[in-house]
Amino acid sequence: MSRERLAAIDIGTNSIRCIVVECREDGSFTTLDDEKETVRLGEGIAETGQISTAAIIRAETALVRMRKLAEGLKVKAIDAVATSAVRKAENGPLLVKRLSDILGTQIRVISGEEEAALAAKSALRNFDTSGKRFGIIDVGGGSVELITAQGNHVEECYSFELGAVVMTEQFFNVDPVRTTDLRRFAKHVRETIKKQLDGDKLFLPTLIGSGGTINAIGQMALQLRHNPVEGAHGLEVLRSEVVHLLAMLLRRDLKGRREVPGLSPDRADIIVAGVVLVDTLMELFDANTLLVNAHGIREGMILEAIKRRGMGPEAPAPSSWRESVLAFGRSCQTDEIHSAQVATLCLTLFDQLAAPFSLKKRDRVVLEAAALLHDVGYYISYHSHHKHSCHLIRHADLYGITPRERELAAVVARYHRKSLPKRKHDEFQRLTAKEQLTVARLAGILRLADGLDRRRCSAITSLTCTVDGNLANLTLAGTEDLAVELFGGSAKKDLFEKAFNLQVVLATAAQQEATPKE
Repeated sequence: MSRERLAAIDIGTNSIRCIVVECREDGSFTTLDDEKETVRLGEGIAETGQISTAAIIRAETALVRMRKLAEGLKVKAIDAVATSAVRKAENGPLLVKRLSDILGTQIRVISGEEEAALAAKSALRNFDTSGKRFGIIDVGGGSVELITAQGNHVEECYSFELGAVVMTEQFFNVDPVRTTDLRRFAKHVRETIKKQLDGDKLFLPTLIGSGGTINAIGQMALQLRHNPVEGAHGLEVLRSEVVHLLAMLLRRDLKGRREVPGLSPDRADIIVAGVVLVDTLMELFDANTLLVNAHGIREGMILEAIKRRGMGPEAPAPSSWRESVLAFGRSCQTDEIHSAQVATLCLTLFDQLAAPFSLKKRDRVVLEAAALLHDVGYYISYHSHHKHSCHLIRHADLYGITPRERELAAVVARYHRKSLPKRKHDEFQRLTAKEQLTVARLAGILRLADGLDRRRCSAITSLTCTVDGNLANLTLAGTEDLAVELFGGSAKKDLFEKAFNLQVVLATAAQQEATPKE
């Protein structure tokens, strides 16, 4: 039953997307292809009640290509769903029959609540939600789904006819956008949601978002930050950034929006409605953070299909970011015993330095991830393996770790050996001044800890660090002679000393006991 392939096709109001995955016996899967075509099935539907002939032709062309893609990749089955536009259109049933014949499989028309459930499956698999109150939103071209949840438990699912395509046609007929139209639309969003919530006030400090609008917000935010991270999945976007993006978009006409870095030109005409919607939702729910889920409904379909078709248990989600990091390390055949020892030494040092140097709680996560993965570059080659580690971590799919934290962990791992950070190193120069200091300190700790396990035999059983003026006194204890560990630590203390502006003095507990007291 292993290595069988599935395809999931989401026929939406704005676009049709197809994902092809290869499934494993444990229910996990690898994405082989992800195809998108903007077809605008919802174009003019509010006025005519019909999906236009031109849109139907675009959909047929897209599905012919997607079927050929699936056949070429030898998928076992195609699961296809149609959403808002097909639900609403008078000619929706005829279109479903026509497109089902093209695909060779029956397309299911799903409700808004079913869309919400699929989005929730994906969000819960990709983000650490334990103990948190949050909302999940999926912003499509025809409808918007909202799911409220606590931890891993979904509470309520809602669907609103507020999609970016339909709302653009209803409210934004003048370019550039008029302030009066903007206000009318925002008011409509608030009234629509409050009516369906029956006046209840929801407090959702974090929203996990999926859909084209959300991905566009993530990509634009990355460009504004000059962020080297390639993908927006897992990105944390602040409400202030959404407000800033909206203000920037409102200053431009359609031609100007098509030139916005990070925004696909074929979304430029509907992006204002999408961003106004997201901004209004964040305001309504007092949400300060938007997490970008680049997978969404299609991944939910895959998870559902794997279970329904008996191709393995439902794909497991990591229970924590650490489990995800460890799984990635194993996939790269890293030395788990050495990595665990280095991580332990790193965290011991971090905890003793956190207060005097104002190190942050999430810095600890970055350091531990970098320590556990610092040698994954061996998977490619021993030569320059620190650089290979950097590249592998940068592109790893790590649950519970934001793209920015992943980037920092990659750069920290890059400096666990060889050269110290330099101006000519692109990955270091792309960081802000504050991030450069954090990376230098964390890499200094990692570099030193790696030296302290020079023999890779976990000889050090305890480590104490005391700061006295400009001295950092490190006392090592173990069950055997630690001469090699002292040598290794001394050889790799350079970055630590530079980053913390301290001189490291290494000694064993036995040596200190033998030192005469003054």
